[in-house]
Amino acid sequence: MTDANEAGAHRPQSLMLNFLGLYVLGRDTAVYSGSVIDVFARVDVSEEAVRSTLTRMVSRGLLTRQRQGRRVYFGLTSRATEVLDDGARRIWDTGAVNRDWDGTWTLVGYSLPDSRRSDRHDLRSQLTWAGFGLLQNGLWIAPGQRDVIALVEPLGLTDHVTAFTAAAMKPTETAGLIDRAFETAAIREQYKAFLDRWDTPNPLPSAPDDLARRLLLHTDWLQAIRQDPHLPAEHLPKDWPAIRAEQLFRRLDEEIRPEAIRLAEEVLDEIPLVH
Repeated sequence: MTDANEAGAHRPQSLMLNFLGLYVLGRDTAVYSGSVIDVFARVDVSEEAVRSTLTRMVSRGLLTRQRQGRRVYFGLTSRATEVLDDGARRIWDTGAVNRDWDGTWTLVGYSLPDSRRSDRHDLRSQLTWAGFGLLQNGLWIAPGQRDVIALVEPLGLTDHVTAFTAAAMKPTETAGLIDRAFETAAIREQYKAFLDRWDTPNPLPSAPDDLARRLLLHTDWLQAIRQDPHLPAEHLPKDWPAIRAEQLFRRLDEEIRPEAIRLAEEVLDEIPLVH
């Protein structure tokens, strides 16, 4: 497999979510499965994997299926739109580091019985995505004030969660909290991996075109930032790689976006979404 086609390093669903966010979100259309297969072939994802991913996303309430003649089209549900809008905010609005931290932390604790392991897993996933780190057993923290209701209400776990804001006081130091609750070494490595792959004069030269290159760029970038809790800049090392990585991502996307959009319009077969 060539360096451009490292889709095997990404879950097909991660690629699919990025594809939908780039080319379906906000268009109120449904896209023909065959044209999605054409796009994913460019990043070496098989037809079988694409069809399986689309089917799973329908069963999870993220996509709707509609037919026109013998063709099957897929459109976004309201749930998928919320997920993709959240991802877009994380990519474009949040920024790589937190320069406006006011010194407060949001703390979340929860208590769920062993019989609700699936709920625990979903809650932990949501907390991680929202920038929380595990400080100690059952207690998660995130810098600044976070909307905990928006995290737990969709999961039906409001009655099982305790949330409050606080500021650290002696003998607790902010740097110590960050080291204990967040895997800063792993976060650094994610950004380093992104820079190693993309910070070259001709990134991914074996990619067949900019449509493939942009899909992989966004998937790599979201993978880099999804574990990043948006830590306060004042408590990060001076050589923290997130800022350079973000600048690179934005520059590359600006360069390849026009051709990628042109190709997408050429390849994708869309019809109006039936609500």
